[in-house]
Amino acid sequence: MNLAANHRRQRLQALALELGFLDCKVAQARRLDEESNRLETWLSQGKHGEMSYMERYFEERLDPRRLLDGCRSVIVLLHNYYQTNPSNEAEAGPSDPSLDPLSITPKIALYAQGEDYHRVLKDKMRTLVQRMRGEFGEFSVRVFTDSAPILEKSWAALAGAGWMGKNTNLLQKKTGSYFFLAEILCDLEFTYDHPVRDHCGECNRCVEACPTGALEPYRLDASRCLSYLTIELKNQIPSTFEGQSEGWAFGCDICQEVCPWNRFSVPHQEPRFDPMNPHQPTAGEWLSMTEEEFRNKYKNSPLARTGLQNMQRNIRFVLGKGRG
Repeated sequence: MNLAANHRRQRLQALALELGFLDCKVAQARRLDEESNRLETWLSQGKHGEMSYMERYFEERLDPRRLLDGCRSVIVLLHNYYQTNPSNEAEAGPSDPSLDPLSITPKIALYAQGEDYHRVLKDKMRTLVQRMRGEFGEFSVRVFTDSAPILEKSWAALAGAGWMGKNTNLLQKKTGSYFFLAEILCDLEFTYDHPVRDHCGECNRCVEACPTGALEPYRLDASRCLSYLTIELKNQIPSTFEGQSEGWAFGCDICQEVCPWNRFSVPHQEPRFDPMNPHQPTAGEWLSMTEEEFRNKYKNSPLARTGLQNMQRNIRFVLGKGRG
């Protein structure tokens, strides 16, 4: 065993935990040959919908050494975002005949309740890199969180941060799946972690619960996923999905909510991920919201990415076709 590399790994993990990361694993940089055919097939079948950026930088997605010259290691970081009291829990949905549909509170995915995770995690990673340099000296580095052509979940699985579940989310036995992924590419050497085995077993709850049929075991048709339809899709939501929103106006947590492993989820300890708006707007308030009000409420939120017009499109999707 390389004692220096092992010590470096132990110190890295300690520094990451001190900054509030849930877990830190390391994989040796290489080309992900085993992912090449899967990615090519997924793209050729159009499962990525309108996310044309997925077609670009194919080789970079497979090989981090193309993103950083001399890259030796892929550091995978996990950060919890689970909370038990989201600000958008509604007691009844639009199908409840006793309610005015405009009075319901459309659902927002848990990850989008607080400040934009890109900002939070990059701040933490920059601090982590500074502390690493204080201990290890200078090194070449790039940091990413859902912001570069890198197969995040594949690297997380390779590094043993969890296994790829049937809902295509990364799962951990002790914490579930409510966590963000982030990566640090660097030219330092470490002792490396190893993949863990799959623990989904015969369970198919996520596949059975998906309202749009986007899931098959270990395969996601992103073009049918509610998260894609309400965030990534720039055009009108196809009428074929009418009545399948389950109340979700930005993202969807259904396949996580039904996953048995998420019974082990515990609330995060990061104040920046607390709900930015204690009162989430009702459907009627969303539809009457002005651009200025939207910017004031959500300028540092993941919702800013979608914009007010598409959020209002999503609200009409939740309420049913024809509502303005």
